[in-house]
Amino acid sequence: MRDVAIIGVGITKFGELWDKSFRALITEAGTKAILDAGIEGKDIDALFVGSMSPGRFIGQEHVGALVADSSGLHVMNIPTTRVENACASGGLALRQAYISVASGIHDIVVVGGVEKMTDVIGGEATDILAMAADQEWEAFFGVTFPALYAMIARRHMHEYGTTREQLAEVAVKNHDNGLLNPNAHFRRKITVDSVLNATMVADPLTVLDCSPISDGAAALVLAPLDKAKQYTDKIVKISGSGQASDSLALHGREDICTFKATVEAARQAYKQAGVEPKDIDLAEVHDCFTIAEILAIEDLGFVKKGEGGKATEEGRTRIDGDIPINPSGGLKAKGHPVGATGIAQAAEVVLQLRGEAGERQVKDAEIGLTHNIGGSGATCVVHILEVV
Repeated sequence: MRDVAIIGVGITKFGELWDKSFRALITEAGTKAILDAGIEGKDIDALFVGSMSPGRFIGQEHVGALVADSSGLHVMNIPTTRVENACASGGLALRQAYISVASGIHDIVVVGGVEKMTDVIGGEATDILAMAADQEWEAFFGVTFPALYAMIARRHMHEYGTTREQLAEVAVKNHDNGLLNPNAHFRRKITVDSVLNATMVADPLTVLDCSPISDGAAALVLAPLDKAKQYTDKIVKISGSGQASDSLALHGREDICTFKATVEAARQAYKQAGVEPKDIDLAEVHDCFTIAEILAIEDLGFVKKGEGGKATEEGRTRIDGDIPINPSGGLKAKGHPVGATGIAQAAEVVLQLRGEAGERQVKDAEIGLTHNIGGSGATCVVHILEVV
């Protein structure tokens, strides 16, 4: 296995992008990443793209070919593969691209993630996203993802004394970070009171506990570490990669307050990278709902099980805290175009490790982690990135 580096990043603005199409978004992100890496089309050996449900959101399948076509790379017959694993599609696309370079099959690979979610009404978007749950045992009975995560939140509150205010602090912190991110979907400050008094979605979660329906795309360029310097001096190494699965339905878990797929994927990534949770300088985690960030920082080993809410309330997860979480604003404020999320997380960590994150820069960041979840924790992909 060869060492693999990320040599280029590109990201679009996230939000309700009525004037941009699916193909325009992924082409924009890919072009930015290619220019950032200093490569040309002739250098590219393969493309991977993560996208959860374009067939339902925009009526388009065969997305691999679409991306090659819209980027102009079809004329070189570059192989392009679409990867799907619900909201973890982007993270898994990155892992597949990483494996293709590490194995020696390809040298230069572009990997992107994209979703255009606002072309359907909100109710239909909720139904489409529910396809990532168990259709027979959950969705058929009307259970949505807000409802699933609300059950998790209630159980966590019961087991560990997590408070409603601590959940709200996750949203407040991520909105504060989103204010500093020019590409974020939401760039406005909120308060604990505004979260608590917002429209209820699924008790105890209000609309301000939930990530938005977003459009957007992100892309990365990967290369063997020993060849990366031929193209750029802005090099970040992928030092660890892990993936794991769990039961699709929530009722199949021994403990719904622990996502075992996260625990296992993180174990693999930490072992490969030769690091421990205490070595991580920042993390982009999958905060599709406020409770999800609390579970993530516990399952990744940053705090003990049950102490995620307290750590958030104490400010430990803020940009200037001891374990900065979601300096980009996370899914909650940056936005959550589901296929793009895992790639956007990695793009943020790369910018942080390069020292190019602007006002949201984490001081002296050298090692970062990304955590991308599919569904209610049935899939998890974790990557550890390290500055070279």
